[in-house]
Amino acid sequence: MTQFILSTYVDGMGNQVLLACGMAAGPLFTVAYLLEGACRVGYRPFRHPVSSLALGRAGWAQTANFLFAGLLSLIFAAGLWRIGPSLWGALLIGAWAVGLLGAGAFRTDPVSGYPPGPPDQLQRHTRAGALHDLFSLIGFLALTVACFVFALSNSTGWTIYSIASGALFATTMALASAAFDQHQRWVDLGGLLQRVSLTIGWTWQTLLAVRILYT
Repeated sequence: MTQFILSTYVDGMGNQVLLACGMAAGPLFTVAYLLEGACRVGYRPFRHPVSSLALGRAGWAQTANFLFAGLLSLIFAAGLWRIGPSLWGALLIGAWAVGLLGAGAFRTDPVSGYPPGPPDQLQRHTRAGALHDLFSLIGFLALTVACFVFALSNSTGWTIYSIASGALFATTMALASAAFDQHQRWVDLGGLLQRVSLTIGWTWQTLLAVRILYT
């Protein structure tokens, strides 16, 4: 009997650790890229994407940031798989995590004038740049759908918040993509739009982890 109680307690603590990783991923990722952007010469946060911080001699820091956030989100997905309300939702969070890991493994191409030298938009993507964009797209789509999947709840407030988060995350990310494609109306605001989108997405994931962990 004692062994059963101990095993149950350990399993419960393990689940809490898995879910806590989902709470930590977003804040850590955000603080890291804000610090990197503030210290990088020639980098304009309102114009340039977060991914561009992986370019240059100090680019290893943002690469590590992508990989660490992806690993934490993957662990969170494992926690959702074990105790979460939706197995499909857990798979989608896992796909979001894989997108982050892929974005870290493959560096983006120069865009919007950073780093200085190359044109604002390359005529052809490098293989690494194309793979970075592909993994990023997979991650963004997965997190968008996850917002709608986890919106199915007995709580009206949570349902409305999740649907709004999914819609706003997708909309702002689409506008950021248009900016990085050099759409004149948005090009100088691409970095800002992307940061708004990431903040929406990461905040939703953090609150999802809090909701499951403490309710």
